[in-house]
Amino acid sequence: METMIITRSTAENEAPWRFVIEPSEVDEMMKELGLSSVMELLPTLVPAAKKMARTPISRFHVGAVGLGESGRIYLGVNLEFPGLPLHHSVHAEQFLITNAISHKERRIRCIAVSAAPCGHCRQFMQEIRNASEIEILITGSESGSEFRPLSSFLPEPFGPPDLLRDDVPLLLEPHDNHFEMIEMCDEIGGAARNVRLAAEKGAREAHAPYTGCPAGFAVVDREGRVAGGAYAESAAYNPGMGPTAAAMVAFVMAGGGDWEEIEEAALVEKEDALVSQEGTARLLLAAIAPKARLRVYHYRTSDADEL
Repeated sequence: METMIITRSTAENEAPWRFVIEPSEVDEMMKELGLSSVMELLPTLVPAAKKMARTPISRFHVGAVGLGESGRIYLGVNLEFPGLPLHHSVHAEQFLITNAISHKERRIRCIAVSAAPCGHCRQFMQEIRNASEIEILITGSESGSEFRPLSSFLPEPFGPPDLLRDDVPLLLEPHDNHFEMIEMCDEIGGAARNVRLAAEKGAREAHAPYTGCPAGFAVVDREGRVAGGAYAESAAYNPGMGPTAAAMVAFVMAGGGDWEEIEEAALVEKEDALVSQEGTARLLLAAIAPKARLRVYHYRTSDADEL
């Protein structure tokens, strides 16, 4: 049975959107469906989540639905960007975790997903403390309908404990990257200023313990919607999620439509960074929003602030 979670009316050709369900709404849904636990509810939401995927290349929709410690339910879908190789895509589990981060969720208890998490996503989830305890249900699996811990999907993990001290904050935990902006932007107002501030916020909250190069990216569309994202690194490096991808997740969550509606973008990153996001940001915008203007801002850190 598919539970409809979309409450916003949409035009005929417009994708519906709804990516967070509050605890009070969760209780109402369970009563309506006669369910006794949230874990029973999660798989019923997966079909509706899948419909919100944007997959112009593969046409393979993936939906993920997760329960946070707060009692909120978070949805995630896969995103593909026309004109770019598929390794620039956002996986549904990454979307879900980015969604949870934006709502200051501190723990993911369980996830129901329409297809088995790929190795990329199993590794990305290792950045969450006690990741091995996250329960996962594959709704499209013929092997059963039981939740299993992530440790059963990745039995010998490589992750933060192999590279970081125990006191370093992990994904979903508060980050406060201290730095001083170099370019002063007092002369920039309106949407351009708002998008710069959103990118700066992303850089301050970024998870970049392996390179020490936090970065944030943000966009604003013609309707004035600002969407920003933070860099999220992985101990295995490749499965990390750049700030550009995180901002695209925020854009979709905010109800953004066609990518070409993006008019302004801002990137905030470290001066002379060992890892720069500028090339990726320009590549993405050239492919999906070629008329958008990108402004790049830099910051510097003191020796005491180095990660």
